[in-house]
Amino acid sequence: MSRSDYRRYVPTPETAKARGETARQHAENMAKIPLIQDILAGWQEMFAAPFKGLTTDGAIIPNLFKLTPEKAPVEPAIIAANHLLSELTPAQKTAAVFDMRSRKWRSWQNTEIYLEDYGLRLTEVSDTVREAILEIIRASLSANGFDKTRNVMKLNGFLGDLVKSPAILGEYTYLFNLFGMPSASEPWGWQIFGHHLSLNCVFIGGQMTITPTFMGGEPCIADTGPLKGLSIFDDEERLGLELMRSFSDDQQAQALVANSMVGGDLPEGRRIHHDGLHLGGAYCDNRIVPYEGLQGDNFSQLQRRNLLDLIEEYLSTLPEGPLAARMSDVERHFEGTHFCWIGPRELDSAFYYRIQSPVTLIEFDHHAGVFLTNPKPMNFHVHTLVRTPNGNDFGVDLIRQHYENVPHHKEHPGGHHFHGE
Repeated sequence: MSRSDYRRYVPTPETAKARGETARQHAENMAKIPLIQDILAGWQEMFAAPFKGLTTDGAIIPNLFKLTPEKAPVEPAIIAANHLLSELTPAQKTAAVFDMRSRKWRSWQNTEIYLEDYGLRLTEVSDTVREAILEIIRASLSANGFDKTRNVMKLNGFLGDLVKSPAILGEYTYLFNLFGMPSASEPWGWQIFGHHLSLNCVFIGGQMTITPTFMGGEPCIADTGPLKGLSIFDDEERLGLELMRSFSDDQQAQALVANSMVGGDLPEGRRIHHDGLHLGGAYCDNRIVPYEGLQGDNFSQLQRRNLLDLIEEYLSTLPEGPLAARMSDVERHFEGTHFCWIGPRELDSAFYYRIQSPVTLIEFDHHAGVFLTNPKPMNFHVHTLVRTPNGNDFGVDLIRQHYENVPHHKEHPGGHHFHGE
């Protein structure tokens, strides 16, 4: 099915899920639904566990990540963050500026449900503050990364207009937080999250991380209005499908987990209601995700190049220096990288794939309708996810090394625990 065929699944005004509600009213109503209560309870159970990181078997692989300058754009990010701080009231600072070790790093989520009692909601701040927040994001990311972030936000607004719920699904219905104080030498960072978007950016001197990163769209194309022609995740979808279709029959058999996205030969319990086929979603910081699929040492040279291009498409949210460093990490562990697939392989079909190695985990998933009414996954609703396994989501492993090795911290050991470790 073509992406633009989503129109048949737009709900009528009478059946739209959140028509006319405010964001807080919608959150209150959603919190009364037993399924949502179960999801929130599950999140809190995972949140209560100390941070460890995603692994394949419960054991962290040590010594994967090193403190090293990567020419991260820390100086422009500091200037932008200090400008934001100068525009905030004392109450806003209390609501949205936290210690670097705060567990709030881990409480991001990618739904539209506005339950949080902290942070700067971009719809609730002045234009000046909102622009200052966007400037921090712009200063931190690559041009491609900033454009992709803004396009996700814009298409969220398109969805809100489509289903008559602009107060819940808007271009600026996102929360922003700062962690630590902007510094060229000490760890600090920022976070933005909301429906179909979560970025968690950490600076440690000239080094940076930006995972977990969640981006999505429903629909992921605009066919009318000022955004007409805007489309996201085209390359992630196309390159993934081309790679799977390039495999020999034997390679496809190794990569394939299941032919069916729903039921059929899909392993029981593999689909999770709110996360679809994603395994690294919100609050899943410590999930055990065993390797599946075709291993990198079974790729041809062309297939290797194509997989690296696909990985770079996801990691290109990072600016040039950190991107080159991450890709070097990926190439160093390529032989142990795995690519797995769920679903059909025809053009315009709905599918899932995962790329997983010791240093990265990437997921692409076509979803069923949430605000649109398609009951099964279709290719106009996309979720993507990037995580850094083995303990370096949120830059935790690098931050730990910083505090263990920087002289003025070594003089005062202890107390440097992060995100509920």
